[in-house]
Amino acid sequence: MKKDSTNHSSCSSSSSTDPIGQNVVKLISNVCFSFFVFSVLIFTVIAITYQPPDPWLESSKALTRVFTALENATYKTDESVLKTGEDLVLSRAMTPTAAPITEEAIERVVDSSSLAASCEENVVNCSDPRALAAIERFNLRRFRTIAFLEYQQPVNGSRANECDVAWRFRNKKEKSWRKYRDFRRFRLDVGENCSYVVTGARGWHSGINARRPRSRIGVGGGAVSNGSANAAVPVQDNEINDTIPTLGPESTFRKGRYLYYTRGGDYCKGMNHYLWSFLCALGEAQYLNRTFVMDLSICLAATYTPSNKDEEGKDFRFYFDFEHLKETALIVEEGEFIRDWKKWDKTHKKKTPVRKVKNYKDTPMQLKKDQSTIIWRQFDAPEPENYWYRVCEGPAAKYIQRPWHTIWKSKRLMNIVSEISGRMDWDFDAVHVVRGEKAQNKQLWPHLDSDTSPEAILNKLKGLIQPWRNVYIATNEKFYNYFDKLRSNYKVHLLDDYKELWGNTSEWYNETKLLNDGHPVDFDGYMRVAVDTEVLYRAKTRVETFNNLTMDCKDGVNTC
Repeated sequence: MKKDSTNHSSCSSSSSTDPIGQNVVKLISNVCFSFFVFSVLIFTVIAITYQPPDPWLESSKALTRVFTALENATYKTDESVLKTGEDLVLSRAMTPTAAPITEEAIERVVDSSSLAASCEENVVNCSDPRALAAIERFNLRRFRTIAFLEYQQPVNGSRANECDVAWRFRNKKEKSWRKYRDFRRFRLDVGENCSYVVTGARGWHSGINARRPRSRIGVGGGAVSNGSANAAVPVQDNEINDTIPTLGPESTFRKGRYLYYTRGGDYCKGMNHYLWSFLCALGEAQYLNRTFVMDLSICLAATYTPSNKDEEGKDFRFYFDFEHLKETALIVEEGEFIRDWKKWDKTHKKKTPVRKVKNYKDTPMQLKKDQSTIIWRQFDAPEPENYWYRVCEGPAAKYIQRPWHTIWKSKRLMNIVSEISGRMDWDFDAVHVVRGEKAQNKQLWPHLDSDTSPEAILNKLKGLIQPWRNVYIATNEKFYNYFDKLRSNYKVHLLDDYKELWGNTSEWYNETKLLNDGHPVDFDGYMRVAVDTEVLYRAKTRVETFNNLTMDCKDGVNTC
C-alpha cells in the first residue's frame, strides 16, 4: 500500500490509513483552524477599534503634564508653585530680539569709536566708550549666569575715579524675555594707551546716580513731578503696565464677541486647580475666537493664608503677569464688561443677544457657530459639576488647548527674586528643606525629621558645597534660628533676611497697595513659596530634600 507523502501542518501528525487515526487528524486540524480564525477575528476587532494617539495632541498633553503634574483632573493640596508659561522652552518665534552682549560685540564698539586715543593721566572719563567697555568686560567675567542685554551711558559716581552705570539683564536660567535692571558703582583706573581697568565694584543697586527716576502716583492716579511729591506718595515701576484694558467706544462693545464665565466651585480651590480651570476657559475663548471676560479677583486657599482660612479679594496681578496676559490673549475685565453691557442695553433700549449655557456638557464644538454677542456659561450645579475645567473634558479635550504661554509669574515677585539673587552677587548655592507637616508624619515619612535636622544637613552639605559659600535655604520651617548650626561653615541666607523687600517702605508694598485700592497687601504664603522657589532655581548648586537629604519618598512610603 502506497503511503501518503503530503506535508501536513505542525498541528497534525503524519497520515495513517487507519480510519480512527484519520478522524483524530481531522479533529486536531479543525481545532487548530478554529483557533486561527478566532485569533484573526480578535486582531481585526482590535485593529478597527484602536486609535493611536495623535502625535500633535500627545505633545500638548505632555506639556500639560509637565506644567500641572495632575492626573484625571484630581487635585491635591498645593505643595509647590505651579510652573507657568515662562518655564517652557521658547520657540524661535517667541525668542526675544535683543541678543546678549558678548566680548566680540564690545570689541567692535571700541574699535569703531571715533574718540582720539589721547587722555589725561589718571583721569577717569565716565563718558568715554572705553570706560563702559571695561565695565562690560568685568561684568561678563564676574557674572557668568547673567545675560546682559543693554547698558546706559555711565555717569560720575561720588569720587573722581568712580562711575555709576545701569544695565538691563536676564538670568540665563529664566526662559521668558523679561528684562530686569541693576545699577552699580565701579572704581576704575587709567592704564596704558588710555585703556580702562575696573579695580573694584560695589554691590547690587549701589550706583544710585545711574538709577532712573520712577514716576510717582498722585491721589487721582496720575503721575506727579519728583519735586512736588512727598514721601507718602507711592512709587510705581514704569516697566509694569497693570492697567485694566477698556473696550473703547460704545460701538466697539456691540461689534465684539465675548465668552463670559460666572464663578463656579473653582473659586476658593488651590492655585493649581484655579489655573487649570482658568486656562480651560481661556482656551475655549480662543477656540471660539471670542474675547474672554476675566474676573481679576482670586480666592486664596487656606493653605497659604496666615489665618488658615480661605481669603477672597486677592488680585490676579499679585501673583501673575497681567501685562503679558493682555499681550498674548484677548481679555476684558469683568467690571468694565458689565458696565459697557448695561450701558449698551440702556442706551439702545434693547437686549444684547446672549446665549446662556447652564450645562458644561454643552461642548465648545456645539457653540462654535453661535452668533450671539455673549456666550454666558453659568455654573450653578453642585460640586464637582460646577468646575470650569469640566468644559474641557471628554471630546472637547481634542479641540481645546490650554494656552500656558499666556501665564507668567508676577514681575513684582520676580523683581524680589532678582534683588535677593543680586545681593548674593548671583554666586550662591541653595538647599531645599521640606519640613512642616511632613516631618511630623512618621508613618509616611519615617526619616524626614531626622534627615533634615541641622546636624544631618550640615554633614550632607560638607560633601556637596565648599565652605563659606553663600547658601540660600528655601524652606517651610517656621523657626528662623533652626539653621543656625550651618552658619559655622556657610554664609546662610533665608527669605526672612530680606523682609524689607516687601515691608511698608518697599516698592512691592507701594505698588501692590495701589492695585488694592490703597489697602496694604499681605506677603502671603503663596508669594513666599514663589520667591523661595525661584531663588532656589537660580543657585549654582541645588540640594533637594527628597533627592539628596533623605531617602524617604516625596509622596510618602512606597511611592518612589
